[in-house]
Amino acid sequence: MTNSIQRSAIPRAQRWVIKLGSALLTDDGEGLQPEVVARIVAMCHELLAQSKQVVIVSSGAVAAGLAHLGWSERPKKLHDLQAAAAVGQTHLVRAYETAFARYQKTTAQVLLSHDDLRDRDRYLNARNTLNRLLELGVIPIINENDTVATEEFRFGDNDTLAALVANLVDADMLLLLTDQEGLFTADPRTHSDAQLIEIGQASDASLDEMAGESGRLGRGGMRSKLKAARLAARSGASTIIANGRRPAVITEVASGAQLGTYLTADKAPITARKQWLAGLQKEGGQLVIDQGAVDVLTQRGRSLLPVGVVEVVGCFDRGDAVLCVAADGRAVARGLVNYSSEELLRTKGLNSQDVAELLGYAADAEAIHRDNMVLL
Repeated sequence: MTNSIQRSAIPRAQRWVIKLGSALLTDDGEGLQPEVVARIVAMCHELLAQSKQVVIVSSGAVAAGLAHLGWSERPKKLHDLQAAAAVGQTHLVRAYETAFARYQKTTAQVLLSHDDLRDRDRYLNARNTLNRLLELGVIPIINENDTVATEEFRFGDNDTLAALVANLVDADMLLLLTDQEGLFTADPRTHSDAQLIEIGQASDASLDEMAGESGRLGRGGMRSKLKAARLAARSGASTIIANGRRPAVITEVASGAQLGTYLTADKAPITARKQWLAGLQKEGGQLVIDQGAVDVLTQRGRSLLPVGVVEVVGCFDRGDAVLCVAADGRAVARGLVNYSSEELLRTKGLNSQDVAELLGYAADAEAIHRDNMVLL
């Protein structure tokens, strides 16, 4: 199947999540560029005029804040970054609001933190709010809540956040706009023979070694964009990585033009609950499991039993998310545990029928039920 035939599905996408990087919006840190925002918004309006829905995940708050504070370099101290984000966020949202107002469109600012998506109730709250905004014809402008987020609980970059938003709203397409043409076989800035990868599957592990690092202002390079594409694919969304500096990039991409790198979601989407589990960036602890348990989880789709647990790492309660790893440290699965860490320390390696007798009360047969688990 040719590239053009495969891209013929793109114009049928109805719900788009569009992520814009800091370098694109701030001209590599020279302050927020309202004309760039206006150009992006004009193209988004074209999609809206076709009865499509648009969610914008926008970087640029910190970089805009740096310019307004007169800081030439991105600071290393967390409170300085948070101060810059607080200053820059107001200018960023105002630029979008002003640009969309020209088309009589209403915007909504949505700031998310990792805790908002880690807690199931808050996750569903965010999902319902975003879906309602889209029903009302409002364009959500989403950013990480940098002003309060700590390094420990950051998404890491807005590529990851955009992918999780794609999961939240069941988007058809994730468009990552950057200052590069797409994913290349090597870094085109240092390899003149690098070739653009026009199309591929998000799950293709061979793409990892081709990804480069991030620039001076942004935190997300091509590695994070690949990670984002794989997260988005869990809800059935395909991803396009394209150069946001092309004059009509959104319009052309949405029409199916052969621009950028198109990474398809090659597997059936998983359930909403498992999308949430897959998108969690932090766990309360880890369970080291034996090879038999690895095989049961990955090959037979079964639950994890206490007998398969070799080691318990960290302190967690019943219902917390934990990471299941093989003996070699490879991440196998993530799930909601039926036992606290203290209980599992006592029952690891035991058959299910012996667990209740040891604990002195009725217990679940599974350490993690398959319905509350997602493979990684």
